[in-house]
Amino acid sequence: CFESGITIRPGFGDAWWSLASLRKYRFSAEQLDELKKQVTADSDDATSKISFHFALARACEADDDYDGAWKYYDRGNLLKRSPVNYDPVQIETSHDTLIKFFSQEFLEANSPPATEPAAPIFIVGMPRSGSTLLEQILASHSQVEGAAELPYMGLLSESLGGPRGGSRRYPNVLEDMTADQIKSFGKSYVYYARSNLLQKLPRFTDKMPANFTHVGLIHLALPNAKIIDARRHPLDACVGNYRQLFAAGKNHAYDLNECAEYLLEYLRVMDHWDEVLPGRVLKVEYEDVVAGLEGQVRRILEYCELPWEEACLNFHETSRPVNTASSEQVREPIYSDAVRYWKNYETHLDDVKEILAPVLGEHSQK
Repeated sequence: CFESGITIRPGFGDAWWSLASLRKYRFSAEQLDELKKQVTADSDDATSKISFHFALARACEADDDYDGAWKYYDRGNLLKRSPVNYDPVQIETSHDTLIKFFSQEFLEANSPPATEPAAPIFIVGMPRSGSTLLEQILASHSQVEGAAELPYMGLLSESLGGPRGGSRRYPNVLEDMTADQIKSFGKSYVYYARSNLLQKLPRFTDKMPANFTHVGLIHLALPNAKIIDARRHPLDACVGNYRQLFAAGKNHAYDLNECAEYLLEYLRVMDHWDEVLPGRVLKVEYEDVVAGLEGQVRRILEYCELPWEEACLNFHETSRPVNTASSEQVREPIYSDAVRYWKNYETHLDDVKEILAPVLGEHSQK
């Protein structure tokens, strides 16, 4: 279908990017000539122009031309970043507010008993850090449905406190809410989440990465929910974001330095949750899953209070729709190609290494 698309309409960038994103697809010489022609053509279609650059970058990677690929990634990301409204300072400020509000004292004083069923399994973290793989493993279990990235935790938290600009917004408005109101918030989340489910199984996953900021709220509103933090080598996570043309959102991804700073912010917030809610979140390293799949699957299922099922090891055989950037990878058995992929671009990563220096030491052997 994509090949038909570029034949009918060569200037349609989405079709080129979709082809380039197929893990084992290779452009023909004629297709590459046309793609290079489209990159340099005069066009008012800025979206397609971005897609052409990302597609050419992937084509260069297929030929092990990583310097050439980086050139096109740089150009594509520059075009994508220009119109994006992203403020790193605002991100840091909002995280400061969360960390200050969700103190250990507040959480201890307001934590409810875990009386409700442990239906939701949240998978949080940086994009491109293995969350789709973890979801596919869990969705291969007979009791779990994979619901992909659900927006409801973010949308519902934004609705707390009335109109935007009010003096009592989330998270501060939680001080004004009773335990029953917070519990009702959790029920609302589950109601909306279940509206996306088809199988009506006892458990479901929500792998919205940005829910890492909502761990405190999840703990209060859904005390029996499970939370898994999907981790990956910081340089692989940043390079993975920079190489991906996301359909929407992920606005930190189109400037490599901003991506590194966002990753540090994510780690800062997760360190806070580990401090004030010790043991509440299960950290799963992508490299550990690749190196020892069965051991990590057993660890994940035990944390989620799910019985062992062999199907979770054969996650690639599970037939379910996956529409994130890792859709193809989770159709194959575990492989190690993506581990230390950043090494292919090491000559371009000096500035990022400097930004990430505080956290790279613990990953030096990975």
